[in-house]
Amino acid sequence: MKKKNAYEIVIEQVLNAMNEGEILWRKPWSGADMIPKNLISNKAYSGFNFFLLQLNNFESNYFLTFNQIKNKGGKLKKGSKGLPVVFFKMIESKKDPEKKIPVLRYYRVFNLDQTEGIEVDSAEIIINNNFNPIEEAENMLAKISNFHAPIENLKSNRAFYSPMSDRIQLPVREQFEKEEEYYSTLFHEIIHSTGAEYRLNRETLYKSNTFGDHAYSEEELVAEMGAAFLCALTGISNETIENSKAYIKGWLKVFKNDPKMIYRAAREAQKAVDYLLSSSHEEIQ
Repeated sequence: MKKKNAYEIVIEQVLNAMNEGEILWRKPWSGADMIPKNLISNKAYSGFNFFLLQLNNFESNYFLTFNQIKNKGGKLKKGSKGLPVVFFKMIESKKDPEKKIPVLRYYRVFNLDQTEGIEVDSAEIIINNNFNPIEEAENMLAKISNFHAPIENLKSNRAFYSPMSDRIQLPVREQFEKEEEYYSTLFHEIIHSTGAEYRLNRETLYKSNTFGDHAYSEEELVAEMGAAFLCALTGISNETIENSKAYIKGWLKVFKNDPKMIYRAAREAQKAVDYLLSSSHEEIQ
């Protein structure tokens, strides 16, 4: 029997996860309370809304509707786009007036960072973890260092790649609960950066118009699968794969576990890893 390579093992684990029960994704670094909440009610969002709102790269965990912003005396920053919050509304059935059926509805909210004129005390970020570098992961970073965006570590609640400035920002290493999760998060952002026009020019990195749309979701799958590949190649995937599966499964839910999407993303993720490693003259087994 032919031995499976790292790519095949990761893809198999992800596909199996689609048939598992609910897997909860968790943000792998510590900091201030970043549970998405409505600023006025202080009520936390739950379910799918929790997942989508938490994945945005905002410093604040507070969200408001447009009317709530106006009532607080604030205003939206130019170009700000709202995020959908979904809910079920019970309406009467046309066939049976005594029966109510759930209908999916949504409204839009804006993060506090997207507003002006609303003051809220910011929570302090506490760092209380030591960090012990993992040799294999550090070796991987050294080999691919010339083929991705520059990395900046800041004491913050954000991890992202900015195509506009071509830079990666991550919380400081000591904020991460596990060393493996730091490298997994960094690999995720590195894969995003391979999609830049002067690297692989990946369509999904530029085609997205709105957070959570199809191109955005597929690009997130590419980044997380690429990160899972790199974790497997550096021997740290046992500590990171469950969170990766939860993250990927969360995005697949948006499109009802579209199997074509997962295979497209896997193909692009492998292309990104091949680019990084072939550039550093490493051969993938």
